[in-house]
Amino acid sequence: MTDIKNEVAGEHAALAAEAFVFAYPLVLMELTKRQMTSSCAPEAGRAPINTFAHVPAFPDASFESVVSPNVDTLYSVSWLDLSAGPVMLSVPDTDGRYYMLELLDAWTNVFACPGTRTTGNGAGEFALVGPRWQGELPDGVRRIDAPTATVWCIGRTYTNGVADYPAVHAVQTGYRLTPLGATHAATPGPGPMDPVTAPVDQVAALDPATFFAMTAHLMAANPPRPADAPMVERLAQLGVVAGQPFDWDTLTPELQKEMTRGVADGLALTEATGRRPRAEFRDGWLTAYDLGEYGTDYLHRASVAWVGLGANLPEDAVYPLSRADVDGEAFHGSNSYTLHFGADILPPVDAFWSLTMYNDRQFFVENPLNRYAIGDRDALEYNADGSLTLLIQHESPGEGRRPNWLPAPEGSFNLMMRLYLPRPELLDGTWRMPGVRRVG
Repeated sequence: MTDIKNEVAGEHAALAAEAFVFAYPLVLMELTKRQMTSSCAPEAGRAPINTFAHVPAFPDASFESVVSPNVDTLYSVSWLDLSAGPVMLSVPDTDGRYYMLELLDAWTNVFACPGTRTTGNGAGEFALVGPRWQGELPDGVRRIDAPTATVWCIGRTYTNGVADYPAVHAVQTGYRLTPLGATHAATPGPGPMDPVTAPVDQVAALDPATFFAMTAHLMAANPPRPADAPMVERLAQLGVVAGQPFDWDTLTPELQKEMTRGVADGLALTEATGRRPRAEFRDGWLTAYDLGEYGTDYLHRASVAWVGLGANLPEDAVYPLSRADVDGEAFHGSNSYTLHFGADILPPVDAFWSLTMYNDRQFFVENPLNRYAIGDRDALEYNADGSLTLLIQHESPGEGRRPNWLPAPEGSFNLMMRLYLPRPELLDGTWRMPGVRRVG
């Protein structure tokens, strides 16, 4: 955490900033869970604890609830509470259809991902087991040990357009959660329950007393890893101890002032780091390869949570992002562009790939084709030599060239590639995205 120490003056302020950055993902996950489990019955994006909320359809250009939405997979999301005992996760035979059920602990680390890559497409029964549980599991189930009692399951099921919805819904129905022990609602502890305000804004609005009280409460059921022991000792210096009440009022006014400043500095550093993500930049594309597992790099973990909570492992998907062409000029709908893949450099994936168009607010762009992404599942027209050229522009390129056209807005925009089940040459950097080129 040397970056924080260099940024923040004052011993206790620096310590509070370190503690804030360390605990930020834990608190953000909790407030996100409270918001997404506030519904009494499953609905799009929300469901009670230990219950799946299935998203039945792709969003359109009117959707602005979540930035950077996708039209590649339909989601099945659940928040699990393992404090009362294991929860059974049942998956159906997907008949070769790609799926993944990403499992994150309360600190945002991906600790398992049942699905096509890891467990195959056949039917399966898994037991998600929380920390410190002892007991016998039913025969024929695969045990998955969760590091924390809180688990977020983000499921994605391959969907090839609207016509594919019925088949995908049948798969989603086959995802089932069954608690083995007595189920109960976890005690929420201190902190807000706001069903409307974005969780990142909720965390930013927390006073230090509430933030650290939530941290102490949450660490009891969601223990840090052994490698976090030095940081846990530093939290104790501030009076933040797992399972023990945090008493802000016993601190001296000077210490309260220092901790308040440190929390503000920790938040500012998290946000600033999130705005300049750690990623490789080449030919206009920004590509991150170190998401989903963060070790003791707490600032990276916190900044990724702030930017996009729920990031998955690169082995499952890589998402290059571009805001400018190969010459460094920002994308704008007044220009026309091409993205060309040579026959020998088509995206190396074992599942599928797509290129999605977003406006400068990271939402879909209304267009006459209702086409928000283009990819290998579309009826693309390849060149005679096997290469592929995608057309990125506002005006129609003409009837004969529409199959390869990704419509752009009149103003600023950006592009995101989604590369599912990337092959080794993509993960090790041997293969890289070609730059987008302006035409004319």
